Amino acid sequence: MKKIQPLNIEQLYHACDHTQFTFQSTAELAPLERPLGQDRALEAIEFGVDIEQEGFNLFVLGAAGLGKHQLVTQKLEQHAKLKPPQYDWCYVNNFENPQQPKLLKLPVGMGLQLCKDMKQLVEDLLTALPTTFQSEEYHSRRQEIENDSKEHYDQAFKKLDKEARDRGITLVRTPSGYTLAPLIDDKIITPEQFEKLDQEKQNEIEKEIADIQLKLQAIVRDLPLVRREISQRIKTLNKEFTQLTVEQFIGWIENQYREYPEVTAYLDKVKTNAIENVQDFLPADGNTDIEHIKEQVESYHIYAVNLIVDNTNTTGAPIIFEDNPTYQNLVGRVEYISQMGTLVTDFTLIKAGALHRANGGYLVLDAQKVLSNLYAWEGIKRALKSREVKIESIQEMLSFESTLSLEPESIPIDIKVVLTGEPILYYLLQQYDQEFGQLFKVAADFSHQTQRSDDNCQLFARLLATQQQHDALRPLDRMAVARIIELASRIAEDSEKLSLHIETINDLLKEADYWARRSDSEIISLEHVETSLEKRRYRRNRIQHQLQEQITRGINLIDTQGSKVAQVNGLSVMQLGDYAFGNPSRITATARLGQGKVIDIEREVKLGGEIHSKGVLILTAYLANRYAHDRPFPLSASLVFEQSYGGVDGDSASAAELCVLLSAIAEIPLKQSFAVTGSINQLGQIQPIGGVNEKIEGFYDICQLRGLDGQQGVIIPASNQVHLMLRKDVRQAVSDGQFSIYTAHQVDEVMALLSGLPIGEVDANGSYSKGSFNRRVQDRIEELQKLHTRFAEQNEAKETTPNPGVSND
Repeated sequence: MKKIQPLNIEQLYHACDHTQFTFQSTAELAPLERPLGQDRALEAIEFGVDIEQEGFNLFVLGAAGLGKHQLVTQKLEQHAKLKPPQYDWCYVNNFENPQQPKLLKLPVGMGLQLCKDMKQLVEDLLTALPTTFQSEEYHSRRQEIENDSKEHYDQAFKKLDKEARDRGITLVRTPSGYTLAPLIDDKIITPEQFEKLDQEKQNEIEKEIADIQLKLQAIVRDLPLVRREISQRIKTLNKEFTQLTVEQFIGWIENQYREYPEVTAYLDKVKTNAIENVQDFLPADGNTDIEHIKEQVESYHIYAVNLIVDNTNTTGAPIIFEDNPTYQNLVGRVEYISQMGTLVTDFTLIKAGALHRANGGYLVLDAQKVLSNLYAWEGIKRALKSREVKIESIQEMLSFESTLSLEPESIPIDIKVVLTGEPILYYLLQQYDQEFGQLFKVAADFSHQTQRSDDNCQLFARLLATQQQHDALRPLDRMAVARIIELASRIAEDSEKLSLHIETINDLLKEADYWARRSDSEIISLEHVETSLEKRRYRRNRIQHQLQEQITRGINLIDTQGSKVAQVNGLSVMQLGDYAFGNPSRITATARLGQGKVIDIEREVKLGGEIHSKGVLILTAYLANRYAHDRPFPLSASLVFEQSYGGVDGDSASAAELCVLLSAIAEIPLKQSFAVTGSINQLGQIQPIGGVNEKIEGFYDICQLRGLDGQQGVIIPASNQVHLMLRKDVRQAVSDGQFSIYTAHQVDEVMALLSGLPIGEVDANGSYSKGSFNRRVQDRIEELQKLHTRFAEQNEAKETTPNPGVSND
């Protein structure tokens, strides 16, 4: 196996040749018509939006910042233009059962017109009905009815009075009613005079009075019946005059809506109610001032129309983006007002939800927000399954509400729901929610990267032009475009890919535009892009700087020179929000005679994750298989990340851990000028890891702060070479011979470079050539095996030797 060689500068960075672009600035480029690298997602969106079968709702999955929202909006707007808005939706009073308001479905624009017509009707009735009841004709006919009543009373009393006088009795009207008094010579006698009469005469008069009294009581007893008859006649008169007035105004409205049976049926109920409750339109204080009438109109709700969905100004099918998808914001709610310490409501307090407003069109929701709001997800599913929206509160749904509420008629819906979210949410819902797959049958999977081909570089330039023109930024020159393409490869962590994280790129364009404005430049140049990147890094690297300072001051122990046994520099990546940086860690090991177990100290103290523990088990298996394939492996060892006080996970340090174990076993010094990253498998092959650029730059920064001596470098997996997009200062140090980057396929190559010893050749007996690090490891393990055998024999001899103090008799 040949000794590995350091990479040259061309292998560390995939530069973009700006001369491939024929434009001078992005102002010359046409906007991108189709999203770059999202053909699969675009086809899924077009299919999901266009198909009109039940259950084919969309879930748009992809990481944040890929432009999902923008593309979904664009496609929905294109399809929405081809579909007219369907209906307006109104709730009106149910005169027979006010707790169950009636639903009206009206053509677009007619809902608003009906609202205006009903409001005008109330105003007309409040104005016309008092005038009607003040008319001369009405007063004349009412007076006639009242005169008939009075005449009936007068004749009855006159007849009784005449009969009484004929019998010597007279009717006397008093403030409290009628009383009877005896007459002598047509004069009322006093009680004293009555007492002077003989007893026979008194008895005769009392008898006459009692008889007349009975007839008077009969007349008085009939008075309520007469009054009721009079009242009924007056009511009939009022109804007659009211009906004439109400029918006159409602008839015109009915003529406007004669083609809509639901509206005409409602207007018929309004007419009946208005005629029966005419007193509600008559001012109690007699005030018929216009301003007073307008105030009454605003507070008079019984004939109002609650227009919950008005599509009058909607062009095409509605597209609703609900940013706060709570249960009530989705399915609607019934509000309450406080009156005299009591909560009351009516049909005018019914409020529409997003499902109502999007009816006939599209509803776009953030999946995480929906799932985070109590019962919102269940409300969405119930509406999609039943194809109708029922407005009820969560308390009512759970039977927790004691307040009497409304039960509005359910609204049928025809809607396409589009959920957007992270891929993990989509797969979790598919796995654990059986109804999800039935309701969201179309998945639009956004890619986070695309191939970095020549054609795609040209398209990426147009993508930058699209964003620049959309946000009214300064145009970019060719070198700035080339630099951002290189940055896109760095973000993608692959020199042959381009990141499609539009939000990050767009933020960079805005920052570069700021620096271009600061320098009074009409164009964004390479200098402005570089300034943006440097300033962005400076704003975010405070923690990184503190950690580097801890190392350079000797607080965190990291060696970058010399050689040490059982000690190696590992590399890790720290992610702080959207900023990641590499940080070296010291890994140490111990090895001694034992039972073949490698102790992962991180795991023992519950600081190590499952993947890290898996890596330790793999390297343990590799050791046993390679150096003790057909015999016991009498070794106990321990591994630890020194000065690590947080969790450790991942297997990217397993190559370094294996090397430090080999160093501990054979007491082979390892060069501390190198840092190692890479995972291994049971065959000793080095496997790729993530964050390779940050790891290299993290170790380089420490070496640079301490002073580069030309011996320092980093060893990475060979399969990670394609991911290299290193900073300019790192590439310059490599070019100057001050820093090196090696790639390895096998752990033997790493160990050979760290130890400075050859790998060695295997002879027919399975032994490695002398002087190799593998031979030294073999020799040490053989020594341990001999020690293990000797101790085992000694223990066996002790167990079989008789105790002289014990008799066998």
